[in-house]
Amino acid sequence: MGPWRCLLLLPLLAAAPRAQQQQFMEYVERRLALLEERIAQWHDQSSRYSTELRDFKNQVLGMLETAEGAAARVDRLEREVDYLETQNPAPPCVEVDEVLMEKQAATAKQRKNEKYTKLTDCSDTIASVRAMKILKRFGSSAGLWTKDAAGSSEKIYVFDGTANDTVYIFPRMREFTLFSATRRAARIKLPYPWVGTGHLVYGGYLYYIRQQGPFQVIKFDLANKTVVDSSVFPAEEQIPVFGLSPFTYIELAADEEGLWAIYATKENEKNICLAKLDPDSLDIEQMWDTPCPRENAEGAFVVCGALHVAYNTRLPSRSRVQCVFDVSGTLPPEEASLVYFPKRYGSHSSMKYSPRERQVYAWDDGYQIIYRMEMKKKLEV
Repeated sequence: MGPWRCLLLLPLLAAAPRAQQQQFMEYVERRLALLEERIAQWHDQSSRYSTELRDFKNQVLGMLETAEGAAARVDRLEREVDYLETQNPAPPCVEVDEVLMEKQAATAKQRKNEKYTKLTDCSDTIASVRAMKILKRFGSSAGLWTKDAAGSSEKIYVFDGTANDTVYIFPRMREFTLFSATRRAARIKLPYPWVGTGHLVYGGYLYYIRQQGPFQVIKFDLANKTVVDSSVFPAEEQIPVFGLSPFTYIELAADEEGLWAIYATKENEKNICLAKLDPDSLDIEQMWDTPCPRENAEGAFVVCGALHVAYNTRLPSRSRVQCVFDVSGTLPPEEASLVYFPKRYGSHSSMKYSPRERQVYAWDDGYQIIYRMEMKKKLEV
């Protein structure tokens, strides 16, 4: 008999004899006790099932976390192996061919101080520094930062210090300016360490200076991260090219005419020397002894075939270009403008001219500075 039927019989039960009422109440109690027992069993089973389900869920989650962690570790290891393979290729053997070196030096000396035949119609020279912008302070007191002097890339290349083997690459100026740490930068570990601050990025290649006995110019492909060429610089008994930068022996520079090397030797120890460099073969095409003194010089760059040397002045926080040597002879030194750089901190450890942007990227006591140039025709100076 169901519970609802029992409720319907209550009016009739009230008129029934006491014995029947007693039997009915006992029946109802038995049914209620049975229902309570079933409900208790259901609660026990539900609790047990819930506990088992929760334990199973935790086991599955633990297994998934372990599997995901293992997969992440495998993926990370694969990326690290790929990175090591690309960043650290087997270094090529760079041998010094003394006979070839002597031949190149003899050829360059034969053309020493010859008048230069220009490759372009560039006839501009610097009239003044139009503007100055201090980007940030990054890294050591001495270093180098630059863009590709011959390409359209917006990447920023940073060489921190005067002796290292790691180059930082920021995708754009914005990332370099906004972030103080190097975590936003890609890193290239070079097969050979560089020395000084005279390096250059030109046409997708990094040209940097290595010292292992004689100084070498290393040509490094930034795309596939391999050394594609190297050459011993054909100058004997080299000395620091700038009096205020004892760590730089060769300053590589680029302008509208191509690639240049600024250096100094004991043979002509008071003045700075200049050489035209073939960017493809690294051969020295021509060499010049300039009248620009090394003493108190802190940096130099080339504009339209004219060497500009910057010197530390007695004026507070200023330097100026007070020696200009034009290899084509179209700009006599006495007609060149004295260009003042409103230097703010210490001494420039590097000054890189960008022919595409007509500005100089300078490293001043750990501060990265941009000098925008005002240009004029040589005949108007």
